[in-house]
Amino acid sequence: MEYKISGTIMTIEDTVSIDISEYAAEQPVELALNRDADGRLTLKPGKRCALLSLPPAKRRISVGQPDDFGFCVLKDEGIELEAEKIKITEITDTCGDTVTSGEDKSLWDSASFALESLTGGSNTLLYDDLGRPSVMVRIPAFKWSDVWEEGDDSLCSAFIAGGKELDCIYISKYLNVIEYGRAYSLPGKDPAHTIDLERARTACANKGRGWHLMTNAEWMALAFWCQKNGIRPGGNNFCGKNINAPHEHGVLSHGESLGVPKKGRTLTGSGPVSWNHDGTPAGISDLHGNIWDMVSGLRLMDGEIQVIPDNDSALNVDESENSRLWRAILPDGSLVDPGTKGTLKLDGKEAGSPEEKQFTLKGGAVLSDTVVNPQYTGNIKGGHFGYTMMLLKDLKAKEGIKVPDILKKIGIFPISEDIGPDRLFLRSYGERTPIRGGSWFDKANAGLWELYMRDHRHFIYPDIGFRSAYIDI
Repeated sequence: MEYKISGTIMTIEDTVSIDISEYAAEQPVELALNRDADGRLTLKPGKRCALLSLPPAKRRISVGQPDDFGFCVLKDEGIELEAEKIKITEITDTCGDTVTSGEDKSLWDSASFALESLTGGSNTLLYDDLGRPSVMVRIPAFKWSDVWEEGDDSLCSAFIAGGKELDCIYISKYLNVIEYGRAYSLPGKDPAHTIDLERARTACANKGRGWHLMTNAEWMALAFWCQKNGIRPGGNNFCGKNINAPHEHGVLSHGESLGVPKKGRTLTGSGPVSWNHDGTPAGISDLHGNIWDMVSGLRLMDGEIQVIPDNDSALNVDESENSRLWRAILPDGSLVDPGTKGTLKLDGKEAGSPEEKQFTLKGGAVLSDTVVNPQYTGNIKGGHFGYTMMLLKDLKAKEGIKVPDILKKIGIFPISEDIGPDRLFLRSYGERTPIRGGSWFDKANAGLWELYMRDHRHFIYPDIGFRSAYIDI
C-alpha cells in the first residue's frame, strides 16, 4: 500500500496528509519518504525508514514538510500533537539512491572504508545530523614554517579554533549543494549558487556540531600548501574549460556546448585530476574557477581589514555586520578594536567618484593606515558603485607602512610575485565580504590567491557558491 501526494520535499510551507486508518493503531507506523519520476512524494511502509510512533485511535495525521533543521511536525486534523516531532531518516531521491540514518549506516560504512582505502585515509565520508554523508578531504595540521620560507614555527592558523589545537581539518572535496536545508559535498552535481553568505553559513551549521562554512583561514592553509608544493591547480575558468589547457574540461551542468558564456558551471568533480588541489584523485576539486567560494572570517569595513582570529570562524561565531568579535590589525600585527587609530586598510590609488553607477576605477589599491580615496564618494551608505581591481601580486604598501605577516597569512597581501596572475577586486567603502578562487569566466586570472572583496554579504550571483568544512570539537 502506498500513498501518493503532490509537492516537493524542499517546500517547507506545504503540509501533506496520510490516511493511516488501515494500520493497526497500537503499532508504530514505519514510513519512508520517496520521490517518483514525476517529482511526487510517495510515503509507504519500509523496513529501513523513519519510525513514526503515532498515538492510538488517531485516524488522519498530517506530516509537515521538513524545516531547515530536518524536522517534520505531526498534526491530527490540524492540531499539533504535543511533543511529537520526528526527523526524516530515510529519503530516496530521483535517482533511486536511498539514504539512511540512525544506527543503520552499513552501506555508507562500506563505502567509507573503500574510499579511505583507495586514498590512504585522506578522503572519507562524514555524516551530519540526518546521517547523510559528505565526501571530505582530511588535511593534517602543519606549521607555517612547513609551507612558507618566511613562516615561523607556530601552528598554521587553520588548526587553532577557540584556543584548541587541531590535529586536522576536513574540507569538502566538492563544491556543495543544499538538500533538506543542509550543505553536502557530492560528486556530479550542479553546485549551489545564487545564495548569500548567511544562507551558506546556515546550511553548513545545520549539519551539526563541528560543521561550518569553509573559513578564510582554511582556504589559505590550502593556498600556502599548494604554493609550497609547486602546484597551481587548473580549473573551469572559461565556460567549462581551462583556458590555459583547452583540452581540459568538465561536464557542463546545463548540457550546453563548451565555450558558451551564458551558463558555464560544471558538475562538481567532473574535471580532470589536474583540477584537484594536489593533482591526484584524492584532492579537493574546483578551488580554481567553476564558481567562487564564499569564505568566512575576513572582511573589509570602509576599507579597514578585519578578521575573526585564528580559525575561530569555524565555531560559527557571530560574524554579523555589528558583531564585536571582529578585530582590526595594526602594523605590528596585533589585533585591536575596529576603528582604532592606525589600523591597516586598503585604499584606492586614484580619487573616487560620486557617480551612482557601477564602474571600474583604474589604479588599483595600496595598503595604508587611512582611506582617502574610496572608489565612491557619494552619500549612499554601502553603495554598489565604483570599484577597483589589480593583480594581487602588485599590491604594495604606502611608504612608511610596515606589512605584518598576518596580512600575508590571511591572503590579503602577496607573499611574493610568484603567486601568479590572480586578481584582487575591492571597494574600500561599506562592508565587503570575501569570495575566492574565481569562476568560469575569470580565465587565466582565476586561482587560489584570487580575492574578491567587492560586494556585500547579501550579494548573490550564479557564479558564487560555497563548501562546508568540519573540525572535531
